[in-house]
Amino acid sequence: MNTGSIVAMTALALAFGGATATYAEELTFARDVAPLIAAHCAACHRPGGAAPFSLLTYPDVKGRSRQVIAAVKRRTMPPWKPEPGYAQFSDERRLTDEQIAVFEHWLESGARAGDLAALPPMPSADDGWQLGRPDVVITLPVPYRVPAGGRDRLRNFVMPIPTSGRRYVTAWEFRTTNPQVIHHATMVIDPTRASRRLDEQDAEPGYEGLVPMSAQNPAGYFLGWTPGQTPHAGDADMAWTLEGDSDLVVMAHLRPTDRTETVQMSVGLYFGSTPPLRMPAIIRLNRQDIDIPAGAHAHTITDSYVLPVDADAYTIQPHAHTLARQVKGLAELPDGTTRWLIFIGAWDFHWQDTYRYTSPVALPAGTRLSMEYTYDNSDDNPRNPNRPARRITYGQRTSDEMGELWIQVVPRRGADLAVLTRSLAAKLLPQNISGYEMLIRTDPDNAALHDDLALLYAQSGNLEKTAEHFGESLRLKPGAAAAHYNFGNSLIPLRRLEEAERQFRIAVALDPEYPPGYYGLGLVLHAQDRLDEAIASYTRALRLRPDWPEARMKLAAARSRSRARQ
Repeated sequence: MNTGSIVAMTALALAFGGATATYAEELTFARDVAPLIAAHCAACHRPGGAAPFSLLTYPDVKGRSRQVIAAVKRRTMPPWKPEPGYAQFSDERRLTDEQIAVFEHWLESGARAGDLAALPPMPSADDGWQLGRPDVVITLPVPYRVPAGGRDRLRNFVMPIPTSGRRYVTAWEFRTTNPQVIHHATMVIDPTRASRRLDEQDAEPGYEGLVPMSAQNPAGYFLGWTPGQTPHAGDADMAWTLEGDSDLVVMAHLRPTDRTETVQMSVGLYFGSTPPLRMPAIIRLNRQDIDIPAGAHAHTITDSYVLPVDADAYTIQPHAHTLARQVKGLAELPDGTTRWLIFIGAWDFHWQDTYRYTSPVALPAGTRLSMEYTYDNSDDNPRNPNRPARRITYGQRTSDEMGELWIQVVPRRGADLAVLTRSLAAKLLPQNISGYEMLIRTDPDNAALHDDLALLYAQSGNLEKTAEHFGESLRLKPGAAAAHYNFGNSLIPLRRLEEAERQFRIAVALDPEYPPGYYGLGLVLHAQDRLDEAIASYTRALRLRPDWPEARMKLAAARSRSRARQ
């Protein structure tokens, strides 16, 4: 804010909130109001922004002056949900009482324009990128048509990243042509062609179902977009590494309306020139067994994690849906003191953001990080979309509920990153399994959920459950070669080799150009010591996919064993 524009010592006074502000001269848009608009409003209220109208010019603001001032007096605008006094965040959008008084007095004293040639810099109205023009822009080539009505859709859009060689990403920005349709989006990077091949099997842009394990978040970063989130430039020495010739996979949660909608999306990447010096990790506190009874006024969920290494927290991001009312994040240090990480007393699903601390928060080893979310599932909650209230459980649809708190930390010692990563994986795996089990209880015929849960059980070492859920996926998709392959592959470690062989043969019969089917068949034949047949199957898989190192290694092993017998 241009505080020099507010000068005391005049007879003209304005009472506001019990305080009295005085001004040496009449306030103008150019000198007094425009700096506040530029700092707190223009990021969204611009052409192409998330807001429904622009506030970049004097006519824009004057034409909506009473609407704008009513919103800032209610503190609904600019949106900034963390309560003051609990944690210190940079780029805070909250207006002070004095700043709100400037808006009100400007209107009441005539809404004068002032010297419009002296306006402060505003975001560009032509390209709409909040961080400036990106180094690389990744755009979905063809808009996706979202059919009218029906249930929420989860669709994966695969977009090649137009860059070669290794690059270091210091910032990124997500944009969409239709923010009302996208509930949220998460993004991962796939350095292989696995995601692209799945996309190519669907006639429309994107595909639904399993995201390959090769598609991952950059280490220490969660690439997500939610309503109200604004982009930020990160520290150059904490850039994440992007390998050339990779694909960006945008997993979009789409909300149909009562008419057919089109949606297109772009992601801008900003590059630095040097490799990262510090490697972050993401701590995810969450509950995936949420079950809120109808009528519950204050249903609470909690989760916690004890930090095994010394670290510093840099950012925090809460996430929930419409029933959440309060969000608390705390750190209980080993010396018994407690420090607030975040407190949101009036949660609003439409305004979610990633919050960056003004300075890193020191978290010694042994610190217990905890979250507490409170939900109101009663008829008294004006934001409850259900009348009458009904039972709500965990899920990714808007009509479900979630409760997650992501904290980005950097270990004090580089060697501790591996310790922290292993500890976090052990914490999250049973929680993720619990969440998918709950999702399947409410959507038992969703093959993609069974596929995901099967992979989680495979990570946990539960081979029987892995085969069970791949078997359910096959029941739902009997004509899919991949479903037969997945089920067959899950049978091999259970030594059900004859049944596995049958599944692989069905897979290649359904799709004679499907490399995994021949690779799986080779594995079974190899395990049965049918080496000539195994060599033929591996060879066929490699003809179809020459860049498959596992298949090449298995072929070499089968040939070596065959020669040893001769």
